[in-house]
Amino acid sequence: MADAQEFLKDFPLLRTEMNGKPIAYLDNGATTQKPEQVIRALCGYYGGCNANPHRGAYALSVEATEIYENTRKLTASFINAARPEEIIFTKNATEALNLVAYSYGLTNIGAGDEIVLTIAEHHSDLVPWQYVAKTKGATLKYIYLEKDGNLSDEDIETKITEKTKLVAVTQVSNVLGLKNDVKKVAEKAHSVGAVVVVDGSQSVAHQAVDVRDIDADFFAFSGHKMLSPMGIGVLYGKYELLDAMPPFLMGGDMIEYVQEQETTYAELPAKFEAGTQNVGGAAGLSAAIQYLQHIGFDRIEAIEKELVDYALPQLRELPYIETYGCDTTRDNKTGIIAFNVQDVHPHDVATILDSTGVAVRAGHHCAQPLHRYLGLNASCRASFYLYNTKEDVDRWIAALKKVRPTLGYKD
Repeated sequence: MADAQEFLKDFPLLRTEMNGKPIAYLDNGATTQKPEQVIRALCGYYGGCNANPHRGAYALSVEATEIYENTRKLTASFINAARPEEIIFTKNATEALNLVAYSYGLTNIGAGDEIVLTIAEHHSDLVPWQYVAKTKGATLKYIYLEKDGNLSDEDIETKITEKTKLVAVTQVSNVLGLKNDVKKVAEKAHSVGAVVVVDGSQSVAHQAVDVRDIDADFFAFSGHKMLSPMGIGVLYGKYELLDAMPPFLMGGDMIEYVQEQETTYAELPAKFEAGTQNVGGAAGLSAAIQYLQHIGFDRIEAIEKELVDYALPQLRELPYIETYGCDTTRDNKTGIIAFNVQDVHPHDVATILDSTGVAVRAGHHCAQPLHRYLGLNASCRASFYLYNTKEDVDRWIAALKKVRPTLGYKD
């Protein structure tokens, strides 16, 4: 794990302590830590050129505009969008997906139409479509899973029909950590004239993404899951779709002309970016993208695979540990391990681990339908990233061995 040790020096929080112990941070599926390069970019903006973008002819405003728009260009290149105007900045993936639901969904989906989701969707890519379906009289249908946790090929073929107007699919499950073949889903959806919305929140920080190769019509992700500050997210949309959609929010900077009774809207991407934007967040996002590009996703994926391959055999030696999405025979496992400890509620597990300096997620991970489908109320989740080490795994496993004895169970 020489690479991870090399990167650790860039992350100041990971050099501190939690509960008097060194931190083993294993909650990267929720949010990632920030390298000094990103922190410097954020502080550099606020300390050096803080001003509204697009609004002023003075030097500070011009520089803020350049930072903001250069980040848009870099983001477009990062996911291989055809043009910068296809990149809309939001506050996170949740807002990006709501933008699609409200602006595209409510306009283009009607009574009797069908919306197809996977059962593995995060609530952010599920609840908005429930709202659209109820509001417009459409029907929700679900693609379920095979026993190995992968999407059902039969459901992809049979659930997506001539009535389908939109398909929403996560590129990587935030619970099972399995990559979905979104390209195959898109091909099927497009064959019946449906559009495809891809939630890239758990993929874009861990693997190279090419939105044109997978042929996503919309693609959403949050910056805070890929090293950047909170409060900055991205919606990619094909230009012709975005151009035809009505604005999501109204106000300053998204207008062309405002009369007493009528308003004309600005061209893309400004049409969807009302109000003062998060330029500091964009500066941090730019630094995060450059950091990831410098490392390369081949190295990132190799680190995560090595950690998963190191952890799973040790977990399987513990008879009271149950894992989910870890037995797939396909080569699509990412650095997420969902698990439970027999007889112990996930929140208690996480609290006990926390006392040793190990941070994991506990709960339903904003994926209640998937947990119910798996027959679970909740689970714990350890999620790795480029700065995690085998020592982090060792501390996690050692802490897990203490959970049941702490509560009086004898193994």
